[in-house]
Amino acid sequence: MTLADKVTSIRLVLAPVFFVIYLLPRFFPSVFGVSPLPGAENLNYIGAIWTVPVLWIIFLGSEFTDMLDGYLARKRGEVSDFGKLYDPFADTLTQLAYFLCFVIDGILPALLFLAVIYREFSILLVRNLMLKKGIALGARMGGKIKTVTYIVAAGLALLASSVLRLGISGDFYRIFAISAAAVFAISVIIAVVSFFDYISVYRREQGVGSKD
Repeated sequence: MTLADKVTSIRLVLAPVFFVIYLLPRFFPSVFGVSPLPGAENLNYIGAIWTVPVLWIIFLGSEFTDMLDGYLARKRGEVSDFGKLYDPFADTLTQLAYFLCFVIDGILPALLFLAVIYREFSILLVRNLMLKKGIALGARMGGKIKTVTYIVAAGLALLASSVLRLGISGDFYRIFAISAAAVFAISVIIAVVSFFDYISVYRREQGVGSKD
């Protein structure tokens, strides 16, 4: 593995750590002294204030590695077929870990999360089919835009969760939660559109292969 690939691997470690820390207070409230906030008993984490800075450090650190690995690969001339597949793979697993946390809390809609899972596994199938033709299909522009909207949606959802963990007014929670759901819905639309872009690439390559 190149240095860039090793940086990418950091995300695969941080994702489950984020998942565990995010949900620990929810499933072990007595251990963390978590108490409910009127009107949001099933979502509040008062007593788990310590998780807010930790989760943000993990979230921002993970996104920083996403920028760093691409920079290192280009600067060191180490762009590889493996990296083209490994980077979006790490992105997908990280984003799914985030989204699952927020779906469990009811911040993001489960139906949209299901659409994301279908899309990402469908892309995995397309990439595997392309590999059979000796082509490593990396992230395309639509996929990159989708990733940015995923990050924005996850950031807003984490803000919504953070205000509850800090015991701040539920009004702020609703603003951030609604914004997160709206951006998430937009990101799903972009994800579906980008999926058809990947399909068009695959079909084009199929056409080239048939002529050969």
